[in-house]
Amino acid sequence: MLTRTICAVAVIALSSMPVRAESCADHYQSSGVPLVTGTTHKVWMIFPSVSASAALDRVSRAVLAEGFVDVNVDKALGTLTTQQETTGSGRPQTLRVVVRKEGRGSRVDAVFIMPPGQVAPGIGNNLCRVVDAAGR
Repeated sequence: MLTRTICAVAVIALSSMPVRAESCADHYQSSGVPLVTGTTHKVWMIFPSVSASAALDRVSRAVLAEGFVDVNVDKALGTLTTQQETTGSGRPQTLRVVVRKEGRGSRVDAVFIMPPGQVAPGIGNNLCRVVDAAGR
């Protein structure tokens, strides 16, 4: 009887604990040395209840809202590519997003590539805002 009571209390305690959902920041990584080498910023997220086509449409709108121009979307491949040049150096920064089917949902991978000599504060937050748009 004591064993059942302990098991019941353990089950209740575990079931009342909040489940930690993964966030975009959990999947963010960057490489390169700012201002010295080019830098690459990557992030990915899985959206289990969003179709790949809906995710691509939402990400496309988010990229436009972030101020990117000349956004190229290939719905057949599930890709989005765009460049921006904000420094006046003539060396563009490139954003590539790939959306693919993952189970019944979709997976969104984004890569932001900056050439040497450039920095962008808050790039992780901005990149996550674009990727998270797939789930909204």
